[in-house]
Amino acid sequence: MFSIWMTLSVVVYLLAIGYLGYCGYKSTAGATDFLLAGRRTHPYVMAMSYGATFISTSAIVGFGGAAGVFGMGLLWLTVLNIFCGIFLAFVFFGGRTRRMGLRLDAHTFPELLGRRFQSRFIQGGAAVLIFVFMPLYASAVLIGAAKYLSQQLHIPYEVALFIFSALITLYVVMGGMKGVMYSDALQGTIMLIGMTVLIVLTYWHMGGVSEAHAKLTAMADMVPVKLQQGGHRGWTAMPAFGSPLWWTLVSTIVMGVGIGVLAQPQLAVRYMTVKGQRELNRAVAVGGVFILMMTGVAFVVGALTNVYFQETMGKIAIAAAGGDVEAIIPMYVKGRMPEWFSVLFMLTLLSAAMSTISSQIHAMGTSAGRDFYEQALGHGAKKGGRGGAMASRVGVVVGVLVSVYLGYYLEKTMGKAGVEIVARGTSIFFGLCACAFLPMYVGGLWTRSITKAAAIAGMLSGALASFLWMLLIHDTTAKALLFCKAVFGRTSLAVGEGGPLSFGPFVWAYVDPLIIGLPLAIVVTVVVSLFTKKLDESHLELCMGVRPPRR
Repeated sequence: MFSIWMTLSVVVYLLAIGYLGYCGYKSTAGATDFLLAGRRTHPYVMAMSYGATFISTSAIVGFGGAAGVFGMGLLWLTVLNIFCGIFLAFVFFGGRTRRMGLRLDAHTFPELLGRRFQSRFIQGGAAVLIFVFMPLYASAVLIGAAKYLSQQLHIPYEVALFIFSALITLYVVMGGMKGVMYSDALQGTIMLIGMTVLIVLTYWHMGGVSEAHAKLTAMADMVPVKLQQGGHRGWTAMPAFGSPLWWTLVSTIVMGVGIGVLAQPQLAVRYMTVKGQRELNRAVAVGGVFILMMTGVAFVVGALTNVYFQETMGKIAIAAAGGDVEAIIPMYVKGRMPEWFSVLFMLTLLSAAMSTISSQIHAMGTSAGRDFYEQALGHGAKKGGRGGAMASRVGVVVGVLVSVYLGYYLEKTMGKAGVEIVARGTSIFFGLCACAFLPMYVGGLWTRSITKAAAIAGMLSGALASFLWMLLIHDTTAKALLFCKAVFGRTSLAVGEGGPLSFGPFVWAYVDPLIIGLPLAIVVTVVVSLFTKKLDESHLELCMGVRPPRR
């Protein structure tokens, strides 16, 4: 009987999403509607869409499970997410991005960068980076959702993957950005309810806030020896400074995602969907509360699962889950929460996955269709009507096919090897975007000094440095990608016979690519700007709002 109610809940949920996609289709009259939802989105819808796009199964299941290993130190990511991803993003980045996008008639993030620096190469290059690397991030989200859906509905993984991806493709192709944002608002509301109930029930079962945290603190002596050697000092304390776990937590998880959020193409485009700065300011409170409840609850509950598993199984969370980080949260929900909550939590995860993957697919489609095919290659687009977005719709379908293939392949190969695909795919893409786009994005919004050549050099150097570091140096990523092992016979060039190479507190094998690629890109951008030709002054006045755009 319970499985029948769960199936019915999923069917009703999917019908609601399909209806919202149809509503988006009916109100989409041209490319601006398909790409930017007509630039008149309500602040609540925008904030919920932004937050739901930002928070995926990687935050709830992937990083929530990581909190079961690292502890509550992950809450620094919540702080950085709210400060950078909401406050700085909406109040400072959002308004400037919206105004410049409107003045330059830009409809996508790569188009904004390309028109700001008068470079089709930048627009095409950014589009290629997004279309090539975003499928890894998208497939990670698909894997997390399809695995949970197949377990709950007792259907094969392949069937769950197909149904899930087909539905998302349908409402993204039909409704464009309007369909995506309408659905995001519903999905974000479901996520907010689900996570609120989760934290309330968790503290209630553990005897209250103080009692739960006291129990977790008292478990510090249960940290396994291997984790202690890596710098672990308990689930309510930060790892030892400079230790391998400290570098993983701070540089990869906290800084990689917390800073990388500012240069996410699928998030930055949300700024251009509202009417003005007032709507962005009004969205700050909604977005901040949403991110607090999503990431904060996931990280706190993830750490507290150690208390539950120790009391019921005599093991810490990672041991109870058999070493599978992504199984910690689902196991806790199934074992500790009432049966009815399983339905709500499943809808929460489905909402988190669908809201993120739909925006990723939309970004991939517009990058391939509008930015690369129409703009960078110069094929142009028909003005007006639904046909103006046809290339983007084709790009959506291609992006889905690539992501689904990766979702199938990675789960059948690397998934069986115990690789945490969800969290890893997320951190790789966030860090790469920060290294490639953030220097010229910030420079383009706030200064006239960044030249076209400098923007190109910064993008290429940041992307290349980040990619080579994860391919050859960063131990966790290089080990998963297998390239370094195949070519040099070592999992990482920074790991010698005597162990990882280091310089002071820098243990190179554990330093995230962001720490290398972003500073390099900033330096290259600034230095090249000093020796190359500045952009035309009249164009800069248009970008900065000194003179009105041509009508």
